Amino acid sequence: MTRIARTAGATALLIALVAAPLSLATTTATATAPRASLTDVENDLMCTECREPLPVAQSPEADAERSYIRLLIAQGETKSQILQNMVAQYGTAVLGKPPAHGFNLTVYVIPPAILAAGAAILAFTLPRWRRRARAAARAPAASVPALDPADAQRLEQELSQFRG
Repeated sequence: MTRIARTAGATALLIALVAAPLSLATTTATATAPRASLTDVENDLMCTECREPLPVAQSPEADAERSYIRLLIAQGETKSQILQNMVAQYGTAVLGKPPAHGFNLTVYVIPPAILAAGAAILAFTLPRWRRRARAAARAPAASVPALDPADAQRLEQELSQFRG
């Protein structure tokens, strides 16, 4: 047996050993998709009538939405499928978080962008402020000019009135 044939055989064996558990894991993961629960789905939705989160909404519309969710859960649908059905039935207003595309993407982009801009501003300005403070501390104090003798005498007279 040649060296190339042994290397090819070892490589094929290694691939088979690695691929077998991976393919088994993916088939078991798809076979045991987690069942959706009412509370799990309900937390991501809003009542379309009263514009409140579905778990706290007390309107007839909220009750209708909950019944529809229960029906979809009974049919064995996953959470993502239920959310898609709710959007198809009630529109995107039923979602607790706006979809991350189009103009709604700004909801997800602007807050981190503001934080990043603030951090960049601080990273730029703080060293400058520190350098200025250090330079001011090292600089000799400005010399105070001497008082005119007449002003010094008047100052002493005024201070003596306050001393007692």
